Parts: sequence; structure tokens; C-alpha cells
Amino acid sequence: MSIGTRLYTWLHGELVGTDQFGNRYYRGRSRIMGRSERRWVLYKAAGHPEASAVPAEWHRWLHGTQVESPKSGEMRRSWQKPHLPNLTGTEAAYRPPGHTLQGGRRAAATGDYEPWQPTP
Repeated sequence: MSIGTRLYTWLHGELVGTDQFGNRYYRGRSRIMGRSERRWVLYKAAGHPEASAVPAEWHRWLHGTQVESPKSGEMRRSWQKPHLPNLTGTEAAYRPPGHTLQGGRRAAATGDYEPWQPTP
């Protein structure tokens, strides 16, 4: 985060809350008539802002879909999984069996496969 962003946040921002990843969410102190409220996030990861690190409930608030900010102890539904940022390009990324970084060997065909042949 740049010094300009920090200065703007200090002068014009009001802290609304934080998420489980340590990201801090702000809203503008002043409002201009006829315009929506200005909202922004300061990511915890220094030098690496990653938008996929914003959980769904805070994403709704940032984009104005939800008026009230999420509460820190907000109940999650039983079917909801914990939020994970996009892991593509990291060591934790999914690599299917047979991927070159997973050894490059796929399991042998089991013999129950029968290719389709068009009827003449």
C-alpha cells in the first residue's frame, strides 16, 4: 500500500471492520449528494494486494449489495465452506494426478473403457 493510500485513508476513511485474514475495510467520512458511499479495503499482505482474499460477505458490502457491514461474529450457514483465496500459481494450487509437477504419471486405464464406434 502506498503512502498516498495511507494518507487518504487516514484523512478521509472510517474503519468499518476487519475480516479473518486481517484485511481492513473503510468507508468515506463524507458523502456527496446523489452518489453512493465510497468503500475500500486495505489488504494485510504487504505489497501483494489480492482481490480473491476478500470473503463473500465483505465483497457484498464493498460493492453496495449489502447496506450494513458484516459483523465479526456473524453466523455462517452449515453448508458454507470457509473462504479460501485463489491459490493458482502457488505451491498449494490443485494439481491433478498426471500433472508434470506431480510426477507426470497417470493411472493406467482399467480396461472397462470401450470407445464409441460409429455404425456404418
